[in-house]
Amino acid sequence: MDPSTAKAAAFLALHRRSSPLLLPNPWDEGSARLLAWLGFEALATTSSGFAATRGRLDGSMERDEVMRHAAAIVAATDLPVSADLENGFGDAPARVADTVRLAVDVGLAGCSIEDSTGRGDDPIYDAGLAAERMAAAADAAHRGPVHLVLTGRCENYLHGRRDLHDTIARLRAYQDAGADVLYAPGLVELDDIRSVVDAVDRPVNVLARPGGPTIAELAGAGVARVSLGGALCFAALGSVVEAANELLGDGTYGFFDRAAVGGKAARAAFTT
Repeated sequence: MDPSTAKAAAFLALHRRSSPLLLPNPWDEGSARLLAWLGFEALATTSSGFAATRGRLDGSMERDEVMRHAAAIVAATDLPVSADLENGFGDAPARVADTVRLAVDVGLAGCSIEDSTGRGDDPIYDAGLAAERMAAAADAAHRGPVHLVLTGRCENYLHGRRDLHDTIARLRAYQDAGADVLYAPGLVELDDIRSVVDAVDRPVNVLARPGGPTIAELAGAGVARVSLGGALCFAALGSVVEAANELLGDGTYGFFDRAAVGGKAARAAFTT
């Protein structure tokens, strides 16, 4: 079995345990290596975090940029890596399939495709087209020797469409279209999350949110995977802001305590 095939198989197996897979989101090669050193079992890219490394906002990166970034994260560690491929960088199912084929080519173990259009006036694809897009993605993900783990994302709750019935219907359609994992970012109520888990027959990913259920509570609800989106990246940027404000405002150096923790970890992680 070649390395890409083995990583994809291992990644899928990590969704079939009694406890959720904790899937952190590195934003560059250094953070990927650090998270691997800390003991995580798999990684996932973050579109918002990657955009932040370029001084840009989420949704502004081109497909070629995202694929080069994904390839760099894959090369940084031996862990399986899944990529946030946004909406597949195009409306047409054929375009989505092309994007997923590129994901296979760069050695990813998985990827996610969302049903958000990227257009403020019409943010979510028609349900029928969304299912066609997911079917095209699944065909590309599963056609070759690598069974790329495809995550089907329903973006309703991130765009003000707090409709649990429609969200579940869409996730079921993505399951039927061939998605391996299902994901509705923005769900925070434990009862809603349980409803999703009970309604589908695939592993469910939940995005950790402030005030949301704990990992233990999510495990009790049957959640298979928990991811963080851009949270770790923006936590790092938040530390930079706090340190810079301390220097500019107080002229003191309390932030060197955190810098010492980071430096020690980097020296250990980057020499292994």
